Amino acid sequence: MQIHHNHSLKKINTFRVDAKAKLFVEIFSEEELRKILTDTMFKSERKVIIGGGSNILFTKDFEGLIIKVSISGIKVIDEDNDSVLVEAGAGVIWDELVKYCVERNYGGIENLALIPGTVGASPIQNIGAYGQELAYTFVSLNGVFIETGEQRTFSKNECKFSYRSSIFKEELKNKFIVTSVRLNFKKNPKPNVTYKALSDYLAKNGIRNPTIKEVSSAVAEIRKSKLPDPLKVGNAGSFFKNPVVGEGSFRKLKTEYSSIFSFPSESGQIKIPAGWLIEKCGWKGKRVGDVGTSPDHALVICNFGNASGMEILEFAMRIKEEVTNKFEIILEEEVNIL
Repeated sequence: MQIHHNHSLKKINTFRVDAKAKLFVEIFSEEELRKILTDTMFKSERKVIIGGGSNILFTKDFEGLIIKVSISGIKVIDEDNDSVLVEAGAGVIWDELVKYCVERNYGGIENLALIPGTVGASPIQNIGAYGQELAYTFVSLNGVFIETGEQRTFSKNECKFSYRSSIFKEELKNKFIVTSVRLNFKKNPKPNVTYKALSDYLAKNGIRNPTIKEVSSAVAEIRKSKLPDPLKVGNAGSFFKNPVVGEGSFRKLKTEYSSIFSFPSESGQIKIPAGWLIEKCGWKGKRVGDVGTSPDHALVICNFGNASGMEILEFAMRIKEEVTNKFEIILEEEVNIL
């Protein structure tokens, strides 16, 4: 375990922003993590945890300690004829876990293929896509409190999952570090193909009764066609959450914009695609200097060159302001801003 000083973060954030951390350490076990957290030398330092750096925007240099969690390992904990309990280290690349499960016909996260980031970040945001959410398969997670180094297991109910959120983005934001996650998968899975873009893709390709492998491959192809590869163009995927509105507000919008898209939300309200709102404001494919939205998906803000984190944030806030002015809807950032 090595402490780095004045460490460049450019290669470990998918926006490719050239910020620096006063202190940086990469840890490979829970023991190393507890050691660094209880070390008096770093007790007073502000701490931020990153995995794949795929959901964070650095707007300036970080005056504190960045801890990169790289705890590896995927293993079966328990199984029966119908299901299997799998534990994965927080540092496992999320898509590697998806591939591991799909190859073994473990159903439950195949629709979450190609989502960037690590397993440790997945419950924090309750990642979801194409009709699935992490919460559907989640059982529990292990981790450590930043302030005390105390170990703790959280059950599904204790995580307080909601749309792209959890207790770790609310009450315990920047207070707890996930070290491993346990998920329960079906051995004889029935694929979820209710999401329109997915069902349309499968129908177009003549796939009537898809396996989870075919569903996973379809999702990956759809994502590749819509979202820029962060290895080629700096981005963090969706910058904003899809807003949720009441039925009355939606009816008013529908009267004025008959082509508006919508989805039901778990709260009983109506979810509107943020990308549609942004596109209707004229921001799809728009570029200012090295910052712009993807020409294929208005919800994705890109660093096309050497944009600073502050330039990206200012661009995003202009989008947010115009959406508010036009639709009276306030977009909420999905990306963590530092």
